[in-house]
Amino acid sequence: MSSYGSEQLMKMEHEFGAHNYHPLEVVISKAEGIWVEDPEGRRYMDMLSAYSAVNQGHRHPKIIKALKDQADVLTLTSRAFFNDQWPLFAKKLSDVTGKEMILPMNTGAEAVETAIKTMRKWGYLVKGVEKDKAEIIVFENNFHGRTVTIITFSVDPDARDNYGPFTPGFVVVPYDDLAAVEKAVNKNTVGILVEPIQGEAGVVVPSDGFLKGLETIARRNNLLLAVDEIQTGFCRTGKTFAFEHEGIDPDIIIMGKALGGGVMPVSAIAANKNVLEVFLPGTHGSTFGGNPLACAVASASIDVLIEEKLAERSAELGEYFMEGIRALKSPKIKLVRGKGLLIGVVLHESAGKARIYTTALKEKGLLCKETHNWIIRFAPPLVITKQEIDMALEKIAEVFCPVEAKA
Repeated sequence: MSSYGSEQLMKMEHEFGAHNYHPLEVVISKAEGIWVEDPEGRRYMDMLSAYSAVNQGHRHPKIIKALKDQADVLTLTSRAFFNDQWPLFAKKLSDVTGKEMILPMNTGAEAVETAIKTMRKWGYLVKGVEKDKAEIIVFENNFHGRTVTIITFSVDPDARDNYGPFTPGFVVVPYDDLAAVEKAVNKNTVGILVEPIQGEAGVVVPSDGFLKGLETIARRNNLLLAVDEIQTGFCRTGKTFAFEHEGIDPDIIIMGKALGGGVMPVSAIAANKNVLEVFLPGTHGSTFGGNPLACAVASASIDVLIEEKLAERSAELGEYFMEGIRALKSPKIKLVRGKGLLIGVVLHESAGKARIYTTALKEKGLLCKETHNWIIRFAPPLVITKQEIDMALEKIAEVFCPVEAKA
């Protein structure tokens, strides 16, 4: 642990670190379960889970043991050789996803890039689209990562400005609009890339039937449907994957964040052989993708999700949490939406910007983060208890429904 205090550390980061984030003014130096501490020993409840990367809770004992045990014997080989962990992890993730093959990477953005390359290569080799003409349909207000190719189809000026020229081949249509998707399909369309719930956009949940409709369009037009489950996957929304709420069978499942158990970056895509066999040796890869340390950690991370029934827990406690916020009947809150423990609280613009409230909640020991100016996301580790949610609701009530001081 650092011997520096919070103020010194924040000042040091501001001086030496690039200013590409605007963090809440709290320094975390220790964590366990849903609780974190700053260098001064102040305790906070984590309501962000590192953007859903810590679904299993901070430093889950089983995941930490897997990390330490594997670190003692082998950490990295590259894929130039076989190792004894990647095959076991590949089989486990294949079983969980119901897909025949897994392609491992490291970060979520790498997994999205891999899905894009897969759809394009499949389009040329299998569907027969004319060379360099492939198009992928994507959605307004998406967030899939930060690479130049991915920000090409972002509509957020902060993500795009001054980063061009951009990558061609993407058609952006409104989210939750099947008619717009139908209209965008043409002979060069090879796939559809979608978030089952748009997390960064403010926990935007589409209409019932939207994902099913996308699957229908994809089947009718011989397209690949890729679902980005990086933030929504691994039990966050009350199912192992959010697409399961509609019972669809996407062609490509994109995974990251909680796959690494809050310990290290691990990502992957899953698909059947008729899709992933478009890759041959040398056509795509990653030095660290499928490394034994990551595979051991990810395997333990999956075990925890299943053994502790975190999907069922998320479904039950998410509904309880959302109803608790709605019951406050705060005039500042316009809408509460979400699935499982992925919850967005939309404020009335007249209430002031969300940062005011995330700062106030921090002062009361609750760490959450604004997204855009008027939305607060609550997404605690899935190991949270009902009693801890009650504690959180008390703090939220103090901020959003303050009792007027008597004269």
